[in-house]
Amino acid sequence: MSRSKPSPRVYLPGEIPAHGVTTVPPEQAHHMSHVLRLAVGDTVTAFDGRGHEFAATIARISKQGVMLNVGELHRHSRESPLDIVLAQGISSGDRMDYTVQKAVELGVRAIQPLSTERSVVRLDPARAAKRAAHWQGVAIAACEQCGRNELPQVLPVAGYTAWLGSLPSAVLRLTLTPGAAQRLGELDRPHGAIVLLAGPEGGLSPREHGDAETSGFTAVRLGPRVLRTETAAVAALAAMQTLWGDF
Repeated sequence: MSRSKPSPRVYLPGEIPAHGVTTVPPEQAHHMSHVLRLAVGDTVTAFDGRGHEFAATIARISKQGVMLNVGELHRHSRESPLDIVLAQGISSGDRMDYTVQKAVELGVRAIQPLSTERSVVRLDPARAAKRAAHWQGVAIAACEQCGRNELPQVLPVAGYTAWLGSLPSAVLRLTLTPGAAQRLGELDRPHGAIVLLAGPEGGLSPREHGDAETSGFTAVRLGPRVLRTETAAVAALAAMQTLWGDF
C-alpha cells in the first residue's frame, strides 16, 4: 500500500484564524500557484512560526492572491530538546544558504551571522540587512520542508568583537577548531543553552580564536580532518543531536 503524500506546508506570519479565512502573502502565494501548481480544493498545512499549525484548503486563486479556508488548530512540536544558537562566520555564495538551511533542519533555535576578519563577503549596513532577510527566507523554506512549526530567527549581521561582548553568561560556548585538544564527543551532556561558533572559509584568525578563549569558549575538533565551512557547522550540529539530542 502506498502512503499518501503529506500536504504542502506554508508559513503565514501573524495570527491564523482557526475555522476562518485568511489570505496567503504574495511570495508564498506565487510559490503555491506557480511552483507547486496547487489548485482550488487542494489541502495545505499552514503554520505561524510560533508552534501552531492548521489544516487548510485553498478556497480561491486569483491575480489578487491565494485565499485559504482554515480548519482546526494542531500543536505538533518537532523542536529539538537542545537550545542551540549557531554563530556562523559569513561565507560566500551558496555556502551560507546551505548552512542556514541545514542548521534549521537540524534544530537550531537561532542563527547569528558574523562578520569576521577572514570573511570573504564584506557587507555594508544596507546589504547586511538584505542578506539577513534573504537568509530568513531560507529558514522559512527549510521549516516548510522539515515540518518545524517554530521559526528560528536569523539575527542581524554582527561584528565579531561586539558579538562576543554581548553573550549571556549562562551558556555553554563551543568553537570548532581543527587540531583542538578536545573532541566534541568527550564533552559532558550540557544543561542549558549552547552557542556554537564556526568560522568562515578561512576559519577564525589567531586573534579571534584568542578572543573566543578569553570569552569562555571551549575549542573542540571534529575528527582528524579539516572540514569546509559549509560542512563543519552542519556536522557538529548532527553530532550534537546524536550525542545529546533527538537523533
